[in-house]
Amino acid sequence: MYFFLLNLSLLDLSSISTTVPKFMANSLWNTRAISYSGCAAQVFLVVFLFSAEYSLLTVMAYDRFVAICKPLHYGTIMDSRACVRMAAAAWASGFLCAVLHTANTFSIPLCQGNTVDQFFCEIPQILKLSCSDSYLREVGITGVGACLMFGCFIFIVLSYVQIFTVVLRIPAEHGRHKAFSMCLPHLAVVSLFLSTGLFAYLKPPSVSSPALDLVLTVLYSVVPQTMNPLIYSMRNKELQEAVRKLFQLVLVQQQ
Repeated sequence: MYFFLLNLSLLDLSSISTTVPKFMANSLWNTRAISYSGCAAQVFLVVFLFSAEYSLLTVMAYDRFVAICKPLHYGTIMDSRACVRMAAAAWASGFLCAVLHTANTFSIPLCQGNTVDQFFCEIPQILKLSCSDSYLREVGITGVGACLMFGCFIFIVLSYVQIFTVVLRIPAEHGRHKAFSMCLPHLAVVSLFLSTGLFAYLKPPSVSSPALDLVLTVLYSVVPQTMNPLIYSMRNKELQEAVRKLFQLVLVQQQ
């Protein structure tokens, strides 16, 4: 579990570092400029890191499934070699996805200007600058990726259906609490990651506006990566005690 958390932390840190520093630098210098190569690099890294994180979350769901549903075989199924291979597959899938999207997106001729209405180079915003019908290849690649993402989502859902079926049959309350404490942080991270992304990309066109699109992009590209360490850290008893003392201090000051 901690090996996969290490990989998740690296992905979250890299995701924040890809978009936020450039945005902060542009804000300080009161500019919105970014080079063509810098924009391509940003697209590649964003797609790579987000795809790899989604794949890793799918692998982590399988890890929870084996740990709870097949505990006696956990050491055999999830040995160190298997964990390394699964993590490597998650990173490799993200890399392959990023190569396809970046190469295809920047092979499309742009004839609608060079202004991207986001705080980083986002593929949908770049496609708005493309010539008519030249973006259909990217739509096809996106459709294939969406099918794969839906398959991963179904796998996660089925894994947790079996997990909760087993957990609810545990007679001891302590055992159920331990199992839930192992699964709920991961489930919260998956829910936050998917809900923000889906809401940003599947919102009705009638409610779309530049300001709202910017807020939603920040919501899915920054908030989950920022919240993930806090969600997993809440299992730490020392952190729980510190949060409890902080709330008590705030309540005392308000009184």
